[in-house]
Amino acid sequence: MRQGLNWEDIRLFVAVAELGSFSAAARQLGLGQPTLSRRIAELEGQLGEPLFIRRSQGCDLAPAGLRLLPAAAQMAQWAHDAEVSLARPEERIAGKVRITAPPGLALTLLTQVAQGLRARFPALTLEALSSTHLLDLSRGEADIALRTQEVAEPGLITVGKILSKPQFYGSREYAASLPPGATLSDLALICWSEDQGHFRVNRELHRLLPGFKPAFASDDFNVQLGACVQGLGAMVLYGALMSHPMLSSLVRLPVSFDSEYRGEIFIQVHKRLYGLPRIMAVLDELDSFGRGIAEYQGPGEA
Repeated sequence: MRQGLNWEDIRLFVAVAELGSFSAAARQLGLGQPTLSRRIAELEGQLGEPLFIRRSQGCDLAPAGLRLLPAAAQMAQWAHDAEVSLARPEERIAGKVRITAPPGLALTLLTQVAQGLRARFPALTLEALSSTHLLDLSRGEADIALRTQEVAEPGLITVGKILSKPQFYGSREYAASLPPGATLSDLALICWSEDQGHFRVNRELHRLLPGFKPAFASDDFNVQLGACVQGLGAMVLYGALMSHPMLSSLVRLPVSFDSEYRGEIFIQVHKRLYGLPRIMAVLDELDSFGRGIAEYQGPGEA
């Protein structure tokens, strides 16, 4: 940032950017709208370019505002964390923590972790960013990442790992329809669609079954899971995640997923956030939850 910018100006900018309105930001900040508009105009003059595109209803970020927002938002979070760190211990765990995770982990693991956090820290908000794309922790796109492959980047710390061997699961009705002594070739398989063919599960299925063709495929994990619950076929799932009540209708199938894939779930955080009370609270809950489910495999074969 350019020399001379001060935190108070940045705080005003972040408020307008988040609310998309000068009037709404002024109300939130307890300022008059003319005062806020003047302060932002002075900041824009200092930068030499506009931060906002003013409209009759609200405002949008101008190119300079888009460039400034990530760093400004991080400054706002650091200021909040500094205040929290100086508070009494019982008041420190508050704010928002954003966790990025693949859709399956977000659906089955993070929702259970959120329940435990809510009971212990009601002032803490957990935001799950469910995506098949890697978000950049270094750029502040998320605070914590759950990943099925460890990412080696400067500044990233792997603080934990949940081990859970993948297995084939299906509905009880589907399990009952399998022939005695069923093998992998007997399974109607549900997996990611062709444009996600680079995902580990798809690669392993193609390795185990040359010429493999799925019975059902989707680019959405929830759709795959719905097909599995409906009885369309078998799906590779982490056994440890079967503790989620939503998956109680699925059973482990009597066919081995003969893969070297160990089922590792890596917990990563950027070093600049490690040690903050709200971050450590979530990491502790993830560690506790992971230890509790690591050996869980779900209901046995039907």
